[in-house]
Amino acid sequence: MIVHCGEALIDFIPGGTCDGDAAFVPVPGGSPYNSAIASARLGVPAAFLGTVSTDFFGDQLFDTLEANGVDGSYVNRADLPTTLAFVKKNERGEARYAFFANGAADRSLLPAEVPELSDTVRAIHVGSISLLGEPAGDTIERLAVAEGKRRVVSFDPNVRPGLIANEGSYRERFMSIAAATTIIKISDEDLQWFDPHRDLEVAARGLLTDTTRLVVVTRGSDGVTAYGPFGSVMVDAVNTNVADTIGAGDSFHAALLSWLHLRDLLSFTGVNRLSAANAEKMLRFAATVAAVTCSRAGADPPRMDELPDNVRL
Repeated sequence: MIVHCGEALIDFIPGGTCDGDAAFVPVPGGSPYNSAIASARLGVPAAFLGTVSTDFFGDQLFDTLEANGVDGSYVNRADLPTTLAFVKKNERGEARYAFFANGAADRSLLPAEVPELSDTVRAIHVGSISLLGEPAGDTIERLAVAEGKRRVVSFDPNVRPGLIANEGSYRERFMSIAAATTIIKISDEDLQWFDPHRDLEVAARGLLTDTTRLVVVTRGSDGVTAYGPFGSVMVDAVNTNVADTIGAGDSFHAALLSWLHLRDLLSFTGVNRLSAANAEKMLRFAATVAAVTCSRAGADPPRMDELPDNVRL
């Protein structure tokens, strides 16, 4: 099982007009939340760990997890509001967000509310805006550091610079989690934000340690590169008609972990012995999943039978 830990929120995406003004449609979202659904749709046992509101948006979030086969036994419910994120797309389908999260449920997760994880859990995925609010940010950092000694932790910072109140503290949290992880999936923009004085390859290789064995840098339409014990492997982006990019990185990350899980490589040993040939297959699979997600409005990742035959497992 893969446990995806962090925020669960409602994305309000453009959806027509109302009395001549732009209208928004509420859909479940949040980076780790999207990844949990993407993993489950690919046939991998997945769970979501985080706090979900008891309001009607929270019910929508929890019901959507269940409808997609995501294990909700690690979900904590709280009588606090749901985080709301309004999404605006540019002409290329790229998304900008406005978040409303003060006092929200998904920021309230306490260490005491994190249950003991089953031995069936092979990996934990952490990251995104769940690291910005307290106490959830501290709780997730502690979880990643502790669990990084027992099983694979995969980290996608998914930086939102406009939401960072204290850049120094955020960078410290990034380095703390990165040091405990086996896999880091990071966009080129996020990597440049963290390490602006070095080129991408040098910065990416700088994240590799005796603990961090795989660093995957996504570059949008310019493709993706993985760095690891095998050296480096790059694959091109998969061509698609882009509806929007909402959830593309989340589905990519989920597909990456799912590919490793289905190949019995989602372990310290498995990641460490990943070959260049297998790394290329993994990246092509994840890039294809992300491309299908981009071809559909909102975070709507594909199921395995919706993928081309040449990349299916």
